[in-house]
Amino acid sequence: MADLKDQINEVSLDRLAAAITRVHPAFPAREFTAAAHAGLGDLPLKQRVSVVSAQLAAHLPQPFPVAAHVLRDTVAATPLDMWSAWPATDYVAVHGLGHPDDALATLAALTPHATAEFAIRPYLAAHPERTLAQLHDWAVDPDQHLRRLASEGSRPRLPWASRVPMLADPQVTLPVLDRLHDDPELYVRRSVANHLNDITKDHPDVALATARRWAAGGGDGTAWVIRHALRSLVKQGHPEALGLLGFDHGANVAVTGFTVTPGSLPIGGQVTIAFTLTADTTVRAAVDYVVHHAGARGPRGPKVFKLTTATLEPGLPRQVTRRHTFQHVSVRQLYPGPHRIDIQVNGRVLAGTEIVLHDGH
Repeated sequence: MADLKDQINEVSLDRLAAAITRVHPAFPAREFTAAAHAGLGDLPLKQRVSVVSAQLAAHLPQPFPVAAHVLRDTVAATPLDMWSAWPATDYVAVHGLGHPDDALATLAALTPHATAEFAIRPYLAAHPERTLAQLHDWAVDPDQHLRRLASEGSRPRLPWASRVPMLADPQVTLPVLDRLHDDPELYVRRSVANHLNDITKDHPDVALATARRWAAGGGDGTAWVIRHALRSLVKQGHPEALGLLGFDHGANVAVTGFTVTPGSLPIGGQVTIAFTLTADTTVRAAVDYVVHHAGARGPRGPKVFKLTTATLEPGLPRQVTRRHTFQHVSVRQLYPGPHRIDIQVNGRVLAGTEIVLHDGH
């Protein structure tokens, strides 16, 4: 599979240059493409975006409001893909701060082509009142891309994005989310759920109160948002979050016949997790398994994996089987040593055992 960074390439540069030239024939397309391509080298993705952005600054007409007008005309005339348009949003993020009205209008034009969620962050930091007012307008815009941008661009923990201190206060963005939690588009609702999930990590009580309020007046779309938004609290076994989703933290559920085989395996190997669930009454059960990885300096924090959601009936045992592969991933390096696997039902650990990883040599 090709590395994402390689999507910023000569083809994407040519596409962007050709689109700009259609509305602004004086744009030096050949010089822009050559200079930008020469700077890409083997840089990672975001640095490649920055290289192209810098070349836009060097070759677009100046001052910024003129360049911004050219970019708006460009995407009005020629649809761009993410890889061609992303550097344009970065150009606006870096060079438009002195002209917020032109910049925000340009990000609105660009975001249907390449989301401006990263580019909006400097404006939230430098022009908070103006930008928040714009987010409220976008939250009721007919364009789903702008409605999503209102939520996604203001997430307190948006991955890859610069942190904006004022977004640490959930009261800043909750009024925007209040307009979007029952949006007709899943694309938008998914962002709202991720935004509220961010809030659960720093302000769980505020997030839970918000979820209760939305649940009281929301439709099916809101119910989906709440389930997805509370996922981190559910994995932590938070009783109130589980209760909001219809899971009884104290329900009488038993785990029997729990096995993890084999008990010793090399890194890259696979285990089979098997057990049986039983209950004396009808119980909705959120079933997870928790892996406590060995680290270089002792055990690391647990990693929770979703197994299943099931309704258990008395006298009807439910057998559960899952395979788990212990392999290196980009965010987690594995180490030889003891690893514990627990079974968690409605937030309570009901069974556990240890297996041993070795390096296979």
